[in-house]
Amino acid sequence: MTFKLAMCALAALGVVVSASGMNRWEALSMLETGDDDSAVGRCGEISRFQIRAELWPGGNPQNAQAALVVARNIMQTRVERFQQTHGRSPTNFEFYVLWNAPAEIDHPVPCVAERAHRFVNLVERASHQIQASNNLKKGTNPS
Repeated sequence: MTFKLAMCALAALGVVVSASGMNRWEALSMLETGDDDSAVGRCGEISRFQIRAELWPGGNPQNAQAALVVARNIMQTRVERFQQTHGRSPTNFEFYVLWNAPAEIDHPVPCVAERAHRFVNLVERASHQIQASNNLKKGTNPS
């Protein structure tokens, strides 16, 4: 049972990479900065993940590995809180809202929701392409 819970927690954090699409961290980096480690946001956000400076614990924000560790640590608390409140892991849409505007998790403003939909598309796009390709090979119609 503990192993199963651990795997669910890792999946919720986007740690498990599936063959079906980008993992959440790749998609987040792509959406936030196009994987630009030196990007600085309008409000001083740093790293490829656009982490607010006051949340950055130290180290080099231009180091992709360090930025990933910091981003995962930030999200671990947010995802755990979400799971306690909602009784389940966040969807890809909710994962992005937790990243970008955690206070808006239940009612994101339109601009956050639009970016969350783009994030979902990045995570799930390859999955749909693979499924369509498999359906063509099998001679079945996608539904």
